[in-house]
Amino acid sequence: MSGHSKWSTIKRKKGANDAKRGKLFAKLVKAIEVAAKNGGTDPSANAALYQAISKAKSNSVPNDNIERALKRVDGDSDAGEIFELTYEGYGPHGVAILINCLTDNKNRTSSDVRAVLTKNNGSMGNPGSVAYLFELKAIFQFEKYDDELIELAINNNCLDIQESNNGITLEFEPSIFKTVYESFNNSSYQPSNAEIANIPSSSINLDRSQFTQITKLIESLEDLDDVQDVYANFDIEEKDLESLLSE
Repeated sequence: MSGHSKWSTIKRKKGANDAKRGKLFAKLVKAIEVAAKNGGTDPSANAALYQAISKAKSNSVPNDNIERALKRVDGDSDAGEIFELTYEGYGPHGVAILINCLTDNKNRTSSDVRAVLTKNNGSMGNPGSVAYLFELKAIFQFEKYDDELIELAINNNCLDIQESNNGITLEFEPSIFKTVYESFNNSSYQPSNAEIANIPSSSINLDRSQFTQITKLIESLEDLDDVQDVYANFDIEEKDLESLLSE
């Protein structure tokens, strides 16, 4: 699996304390609100909203929270402007990093992101410096799988199948996210994670110590209120991943 998939696996297996879980829920709801404000509150007619709701549900955000977010957008036409920003940078060991943000204050967000990168032996990059190393893909992860799931994925034009001891990651074109998501749900397969993510075209292999440094940086970025998603082009050996999950 790519580093992004392995990092999401670690977070899911280890869980999160209430404070971090609450912050994640708030970010996912914020993404729903922004998507709804930009394209309307009907997910069947708004692909970005459909994806945001699907990601929220796969992270166990309660339906009541999602419905309240949509109602807020319907009743709050005077809400302040929210900017969607992507910062590019580098972490230790030459790892390329993409940082997606939603913010009402560009200067604050830029300053916060730069400070975290610098503190963790990273640096901010120029626009376009690392974005070319990533490609948007629709990602579906399952903790258990069988031949029927694989067949269903292939029938839905799956681009790549990555198996590991901790499950399977399936990649599709982002344009068919909704079709694939509904196909899995209609067949009783519930993904543990479903999202459109920036997947690296090539990765830097890290040992366990280097991986720990990178994930510390990613965690610090994810702790920022304005940061929605962090992507990095690293990978780690399966045996090292198993060791980290067993701690």
